[in-house]
Amino acid sequence: MERKEIVEKLKTIIEPYVQDQEAFENVSEDTDLLNDLKVNSANLVDIIIDAEMAFDIEIDDESAEKMLTVKDAVGIIEELTDDRK
Repeated sequence: MERKEIVEKLKTIIEPYVQDQEAFENVSEDTDLLNDLKVNSANLVDIIIDAEMAFDIEIDDESAEKMLTVKDAVGIIEELTDDRK
């Protein structure tokens, strides 16, 4: 899966949990999920679970703690999907 595809899929996963819609409209890889999009920590867990299901991966606790920006999340998803090849 291409990086751009992962970003687009991740955006659809994140959208229901976003509290700042204007920030979401301008989302980039540097966007901070908690600070910029105002996603609370409980919803961040939901995003991680949704991403696991959508990408058919298992994100361990250590990786989950690092998923603070869109770029971080995409990197972890890329790494885990590449490991299956």
